[in-house]
Amino acid sequence: MDKKLFTVISGCLLSGVVEAAQTTKPNVIIIYTDDHGTLDANCFGATDLCTPNIDAIAARGVRFTQFYAAPVSSASRACLLTGQYAKHAGLTGNAGWKGLPLGKETMAERMKANGYQTACIGKWHLGSWKEYTPNARGFDYFWGFLGGCIDSYSHFYYWGGPNMHDLWRNGQEIYEPGKFFTAETIKEVRGFIKNRNKEKPFFLYWAVNIPHYPLQPSEKWLEYYSKLPNPRRMYAAFVSTFDDYLGELRTFLTSQGLEENTILIFQSDNGHSTEVRTFGGGGYCGDYRGGKFSLFEGGIRVPAIVSWPGHFPEGEVRDQVAMNIDWFPTIAELCDLDTQGLKLDGKSLVSLIEGNTLETPHEVLYFDFEKQWAVRCGDWKLINNVIDVLPNDKNKVLEGLYLTNLRENPTESINLKDKYPEKVKELLLLRKEYEESLSGEKSK
Repeated sequence: MDKKLFTVISGCLLSGVVEAAQTTKPNVIIIYTDDHGTLDANCFGATDLCTPNIDAIAARGVRFTQFYAAPVSSASRACLLTGQYAKHAGLTGNAGWKGLPLGKETMAERMKANGYQTACIGKWHLGSWKEYTPNARGFDYFWGFLGGCIDSYSHFYYWGGPNMHDLWRNGQEIYEPGKFFTAETIKEVRGFIKNRNKEKPFFLYWAVNIPHYPLQPSEKWLEYYSKLPNPRRMYAAFVSTFDDYLGELRTFLTSQGLEENTILIFQSDNGHSTEVRTFGGGGYCGDYRGGKFSLFEGGIRVPAIVSWPGHFPEGEVRDQVAMNIDWFPTIAELCDLDTQGLKLDGKSLVSLIEGNTLETPHEVLYFDFEKQWAVRCGDWKLINNVIDVLPNDKNKVLEGLYLTNLRENPTESINLKDKYPEKVKELLLLRKEYEESLSGEKSK
């Protein structure tokens, strides 16, 4: 063949490959840890933790310091997958047999409708009856457990029993006794990615059950943290156990040539647990008050990172207020999804991530958990019936209204409601308007 002709043809072919690569929609992986404390990674300030892979994602992406979620598992996951506040999503506590209300559209459903292959691997906790399970809510593939927690080796439900086994592949119960759950999830992650239709992008929701109880870290990390006092030692060892599997994911993506076409989102579902089953604590939220179940900062401010090498800034920090409800519209923009008819409370974070704006996407945030509710507006936060979590389930409810200013008093140690009565009225009005908007929607 004529060399010039060969060069022209080769150039055209290469151009076509490059163009195809440029127009291919990115893959998306959401990594959702469980009861992972506000500052519990080295890059967030926990100097006693070894978390090189969480830190590496932050080094290659954007880390958020004021990122929020609901204070419990199911409500947090409902917010994530619907892009709506918990009360709007219809789930303000933890799910049982029923969970996320039927008819609520999930991120997976919208991505599937836009040509994505979808998988949920790990913990579900949004309803165990068939019509509530992942395969009925937009996920092509599911491997994991449906309830709130399991023993990582027997795969039996940790709270109930003694005969409540909870491990599933799609709609079929499976048995893998003796196999460490998180190790099996990373095998499933690799299998899903390898066996997918390579002509389609994928959306993977890797819902990790670490560092939720039962705390079952690897021996390697127990030895590493041998000088740390309990309960921090057990908790730290479990966080680092997860970090190892996160490293396996990063290595695998690189080996498959997927690193630069895959958006990684890392976040905890809520703050650290102080329940008796975690030995009374172990998580770290610095000076922030509270933990899991509480609408004080330690229960709802969570570690969050987004990374997309070659596309997003690297090693940067965003101090603006954001929330897990924002991932849905953010992903919709990045993946060019058809968003017609979507009802979202979240706001796209793309401009903020890219550094094109310094504005927070939210003037106001709303939270609900059982009898607690909260409104955050600017630096002010008003909470009703806030739970003050204490070690070993000795929690107290501080009845009535509790006003804080997170700039003046980030520890939330002082109730400012009597000092600033007009601010209380202002935030109460915002709450009333929010509740009325929900009532109006239900009446339609």
